Amino acid sequence: MNLQVTQLIINGIAVGSIIALAAVGLTLTYGILRLSNFAHGDFLTLGAYFTLFINSFGVNIWVSMVIAAAGTVVAMLLSEMFLWSRMRSIRASSTSLIIISIGLALFLRNSIIFIWGGSNQNYNVPISPALDIFGLKVPQNQLLVLFLASVTIVLLHYLLQNTKIGKAMRAVADDIDLAKVSGINVDKVVFWTWVIAGSVTSLGGSMYGLITAVRPNMGWFLILPLFASVILGGIGNPYGAIAAAFIIGIAQEASTPLLGSQYKQGVALLLMILVLLIRPKGLFKGTM
Repeated sequence: MNLQVTQLIINGIAVGSIIALAAVGLTLTYGILRLSNFAHGDFLTLGAYFTLFINSFGVNIWVSMVIAAAGTVVAMLLSEMFLWSRMRSIRASSTSLIIISIGLALFLRNSIIFIWGGSNQNYNVPISPALDIFGLKVPQNQLLVLFLASVTIVLLHYLLQNTKIGKAMRAVADDIDLAKVSGINVDKVVFWTWVIAGSVTSLGGSMYGLITAVRPNMGWFLILPLFASVILGGIGNPYGAIAAAFIIGIAQEASTPLLGSQYKQGVALLLMILVLLIRPKGLFKGTM
């Protein structure tokens, strides 16, 4: 295989792992809360800026990511408290929820610009030389991102399949009314949905900032690949979203020699459309 193509595939795997983390959070909020959250990308950006802020005090970058994830979870829980719980109580339509989420996205993005400015910024980390692996130049940060994303996905799988709250989340995703009748505490499930979604989304944003740069619109530019991953993988299916994220990440990066980097998002959407023409429900069965 041509070295350039192999290099692009490796880059695509790194980007796909980041998209996968954020897509898991997005598909969980839809599968359990039935919320198409267009502010999700800006929560990803918020996690990256929280990491930048904490790291600026000399805190280790990995510790900064963990603290930033906690801060992003708090921000998501506040949005649940003041917005989404009230919207569910009045049974707001899906159109209203989408419009509100877009408004929340604009609020978050402009708040970030107001506090941190609109220029690109970088973490305070030492520059690591790229590793030479069989003629391929692989940045160490990409390998770290892939490793951490893989560990996070394994832990998420364990949580969903082997813990009490994970089983409750899958029950609520299948049928919320039946889950209530069965004695499942739906409010607790909602709380943990935001905790998990906020954690993995913030980690995805922090890692994306590590391999590129931290900028106010980074999450906005990722929102289309995120939704493409969720739809392509089967709406509400976190494992499908992970698989689709890697497919989209590789396809986007591999297309750059032919189309240029400015058409990456178009590649993600085109791939989604082509697959949905053959499999209207996505590559995998929806819900958890």
